Amino acid sequence: MSGITSPAVAALAAAGAVAVQPIGAVEQHGPHLPVTTDAEIAEALARGAVERLPESVPSWLLPVLSYGLSPEHLGRPGTVSLSTSTLLGVCLDLGRSVAASGVGTLIFVNAHGGNPDLLRVVARDIHADCGVRTYVVHAPELALPRELVERMPVPALDVHAGFYETSVMLALDPAAVDLPAATPDGLAITESLAGLTHVSLFGGIGLPWHTDDLSESGVIGDPTGASAEWGRAALDAQTTALAEAIGELAGFEYPR
Repeated sequence: MSGITSPAVAALAAAGAVAVQPIGAVEQHGPHLPVTTDAEIAEALARGAVERLPESVPSWLLPVLSYGLSPEHLGRPGTVSLSTSTLLGVCLDLGRSVAASGVGTLIFVNAHGGNPDLLRVVARDIHADCGVRTYVVHAPELALPRELVERMPVPALDVHAGFYETSVMLALDPAAVDLPAATPDGLAITESLAGLTHVSLFGGIGLPWHTDDLSESGVIGDPTGASAEWGRAALDAQTTALAEAIGELAGFEYPR
C-alpha cells in the first residue's frame, strides 16, 4: 500500500487487519523474460487481491520481497539468491515486525517455486515465536479455469519461463518480454521419468533439480504461443481466488 503512514497502520491493526507479503525471486528466466518475473507476478497478484477484498477484511499490503531462495538457478547471469538461513531470518524478522505493529495475521503470497517449503517452515516459527498466525499461498497452486489450462501446451511441465509466466508478463509489462527469443526447453525430463511410479519432478518423491540438469536455455516449459489475452484471464481468475483465500484466512479461528 503505497505511502501508508504509521497511524494508518495502527488503525488497520486496531480493525483486525491482515498483513499481506508478496514474495518472489530475482533469477534468470530464459532469454525472453526479465529476472524480476516472479517478484512482479507476486506483487500484481497480491495487490489485485487486496483491492478486491471487501471492507470487512482490512489489509496491510507490504512491499514486495523480491529476493528469494534460488540456488537452482545460480550460475546463470542475473540470478541473485538468498541463502536458506538468510531468507528464514528475514521472514522471521518480518513476522516479528508485523506483531510489533499490532497485526495478528500474516499471509505470504509467493510466486517462486523455490520458496514454499521454506515459507511453510518459517510460518510455524513465526507463530511460535510471536503469536502471529502465518499462512502461505503459493500462486501457481491457485486454480485456473479449465478452458485456460486446455490452451497451455504442456501444463504438467510449465515450470519456469514457460507459457504461464510468459503470458502473465505479456499482460503486466509487454515491453519487458522478448517474445521472438522464447523457445521450448527442458521437456526431455518427461522421458527420464517415464515408467517411474514414485519419483517425479514435484511432489511425492521430488527431484532436487538444478536448471542445468534440465535445460540449456533456462526455460523449463513451452512459452511459444503465449499471449497477453491469456495472461489477463489467468491473472483475473487467480486474483479472484486469492482474494477469496485471504478472506477465508482472515476470518479463520482455531478451536482452541
